[in-house]
Amino acid sequence: MADRKTFLLRISPELFAALEKWAADELRSVNAQIEYLLADAVKRSKRGRGSSG
Repeated sequence: MADRKTFLLRISPELFAALEKWAADELRSVNAQIEYLLADAVKRSKRGRGSSG
């Protein structure tokens, strides 16, 4: 398994509850849901690895 970076994320209880429900709807943990959403945002912004600028 690849190394993973650990960090603290402070969010409002309301946002956490929404993420928790969304994650459950997609059969993911909250952590996996946040990682999925961030990876998708990076991909959509074309800022990920392999992007030409």
